[in-house]
Amino acid sequence: MNKDLEAYLRYVEKSIAEINFPKTPASLYEPMTYIMSLGGKRIRPVLTLMSSDIFCGDFSKAKNAACAVELFHNFSLIHDDIMDNAPLRRGQKTVHEKWNTNIAILSGDAMLIEAYKLLIQYPPDISSELIDLFNKTAIAVCEGQQLDMDFENTEVVSKEEYLEMIRLKTAVLLGCSFKMGAVIANTSTENQKDIYNFGVNLGIAFQLQDDILDLYADQSQFGKQVGGDILANKKTYLLLSAFESASPSQKSELNSMLKMQQKEEKISAAKNLFHQLKVKEQAEEKMNHFYQTALSNVNHLQIAESGKEILISLAEYLMNRNN
Repeated sequence: MNKDLEAYLRYVEKSIAEINFPKTPASLYEPMTYIMSLGGKRIRPVLTLMSSDIFCGDFSKAKNAACAVELFHNFSLIHDDIMDNAPLRRGQKTVHEKWNTNIAILSGDAMLIEAYKLLIQYPPDISSELIDLFNKTAIAVCEGQQLDMDFENTEVVSKEEYLEMIRLKTAVLLGCSFKMGAVIANTSTENQKDIYNFGVNLGIAFQLQDDILDLYADQSQFGKQVGGDILANKKTYLLLSAFESASPSQKSELNSMLKMQQKEEKISAAKNLFHQLKVKEQAEEKMNHFYQTALSNVNHLQIAESGKEILISLAEYLMNRNN
């Protein structure tokens, strides 16, 4: 991480620490403080600050929007963990495990409301734009989450459908984070559009990289079980590419692989079939397509070259990871 990103991150952490939720009822507000204290990469609020800084030279103006984006992200994590019945989040108990499901639902709802409270503190014209963007993004994230759940019980999912799902579930929030900073900086409509598209395309590339890392990362550096998606029979770009490329006999092998119970045998079988079908190469090609598209969005921006260099540096940082 370069010094610019570190400066934004320090400001984000300081700003989040300054959020004062009410004290009572404690069972509503303590879970909110708890989930926000668990840390994480804080990528989304950093993007909001960075965008404001690039367009107007003052990232402090985007403080409330940055915190709102992070509140929304953590609200969605609380509810996602309930839906996934996940016991851990960032190595600690999930909110519904530490308290209970009803408290987790209500605390998540309250976090969403707190995000809106931050956004309405901007002047009316800016606040109106931010809330409109926020609403469109929030419903898109819900649509993406629903599609992801639907795919679990859908026999045939195309790669195009999968890309649309990750665009909605993950990438639009990155685009929103960037655009919020641009709106606050009062930059041109074209700049707002290009920075939004940069975030969306980078977000899709980032998720495709995540799919690749899940199976091919070095376990010693990976933060979770390598091959976890395969073990869960999750429909990722890799698996969908395999089924689209496979011959009838290979499809039979893929279906047999998905029914395997022994973990190491299943992961090994998947890697062998994926190697035959050049699945990793297909995923990398698609990932690079979205990454290069994101870089072209940067080149269209009407800003100083130094600003473009910061965005390109960010893209390189996010895409050169091993966990």
